[in-house]
Amino acid sequence: MLYKRFKDKYLVRLEKGDDIVKSLLDLAKKEDIKLASVSGLGAVSYAEIGLFNLEEKKYYSNSYQGDFEVSNLQGNLSTKDGEKYVHLHILISDVNQKTFGGHLNRAIVSATAEIVVDLIDGEIDRFLGDNGVNLIKFD
Repeated sequence: MLYKRFKDKYLVRLEKGDDIVKSLLDLAKKEDIKLASVSGLGAVSYAEIGLFNLEEKKYYSNSYQGDFEVSNLQGNLSTKDGEKYVHLHILISDVNQKTFGGHLNRAIVSATAEIVVDLIDGEIDRFLGDNGVNLIKFD
């Protein structure tokens, strides 16, 4: 992972083999990022994407392996119980432009990923809501 800060934004370049979620968590820890918006694109060879079932309060994930374009990566960085927390959603497409999307658990970069981390002045923690989802806490 390579990155550079420009005022209140980081431009991040991930390289082949980098894990998107882990890399952003590492960046948040290293740079002490408490709150930020994330957007990006790129290419991955592997992705674990989930969907939360509200009735069961359980995540179901699917794994995808092959050549995929990251058509959209969106999310945020915050904290949960004082620890850095990454919440991302992704949309990937295959050679036939068939798309898969949802909550990103893990993705391995195949060529590169270009991500913008836009700092937000403040700090937001999360808590486990009654619905089983880690919600943003407003005090």
